[in-house]
Amino acid sequence: MKSVNILKLTISLLMIIISTSVFARPSEAGVIFLTISPGARPTGMGDSFVAIADDATASWWNPAGLGRQGGREVTMMHASWLPGFGFDDLYYDFIAYKQEIPGLGTIGGHIIYFYLGEQIRTDESGTQLGTFKTYETAATLSYGTDISDDLYIGINTKFIYSHLSDYGAGNEKGSGTGHSVAMDLGLLYQTDYDVDWGLTISNMGPKVSYIDYEQADPLPTNMKLGFAYYMFYDDYNSLVLTGDMNKLLVKKGEDLNGDGDIEDDDEWNQTDPIYKAIFTSWTDEDGVKDIIWGLGAEYWYNKMIGLRLGFWNDDMGEISASTYGCSLRYDSYIFDFSYLDAGEGHPLTDTMRFSLNIGF
Repeated sequence: MKSVNILKLTISLLMIIISTSVFARPSEAGVIFLTISPGARPTGMGDSFVAIADDATASWWNPAGLGRQGGREVTMMHASWLPGFGFDDLYYDFIAYKQEIPGLGTIGGHIIYFYLGEQIRTDESGTQLGTFKTYETAATLSYGTDISDDLYIGINTKFIYSHLSDYGAGNEKGSGTGHSVAMDLGLLYQTDYDVDWGLTISNMGPKVSYIDYEQADPLPTNMKLGFAYYMFYDDYNSLVLTGDMNKLLVKKGEDLNGDGDIEDDDEWNQTDPIYKAIFTSWTDEDGVKDIIWGLGAEYWYNKMIGLRLGFWNDDMGEISASTYGCSLRYDSYIFDFSYLDAGEGHPLTDTMRFSLNIGF
């Protein structure tokens, strides 16, 4: 892996903000790699999968979806990150597993590894002192079960670790690492009209800090609500339409001096705890403007070939993207591919994801 200068790290961290499916203002939330959508199948459908969640990736999309799954399955995904920026050593890896326990429900979990490259460490005079690697990771355990014929619930617990650097910058003491724990909750409801509804609230936990806890950032707590409409399905053909909305449940910043703006660190560091932010995040200056909408469609022929397309839009982040995907099934193996087009010159354009699902 080639060495790069610290400018690359700065750009990379800034670009993560606009490269996730959940937009966040600078300094609004930490460890936002948790909001990057996994699975080539869901991402080919405009990141709208919360009401389907019918494979091992359900541990990320909606743990309640595990409750209506049987058998065992593992899913693996790899994606190069920000290809439009020309970085060849940034990548995102995801692996998930699920297994039914008859009479009790289904357990599962996933591991995320997000690599941001190798950086050069320098002192205040610019002298090179060596290199360090920047990465973030999270490990999640999941459980889903049914509570009636039509209603399923799920829960996740996760450990989060962020390694931005080995040392603090300048005279700062400590290291550039942070960690936290979090919980996700999910619901999935099947109606009698070929429409399913899904809801998750994810990343609920204490703030993450690196050097100074007074400047700790809240986790990117997010609410996802969506539907799946099964238009038709038989032995040879099936078509489902999906739609999701995402809302970041983070209320950070308060106008302490009454000048109408949130500017300095003291004002930005006024953070509502999660039990308040679930409500106050809807009433801040962004309100519903930071909601991200996604739409998708998936067609299967003979349960062997799958085709997908989708679209998602983030008005506040001024990002719109079209997504495309396909699948090939052979025996107990499913190969998934997705492609994202965010417009000419956008760093997300040409993002490709590859997934492999193995059932056994």
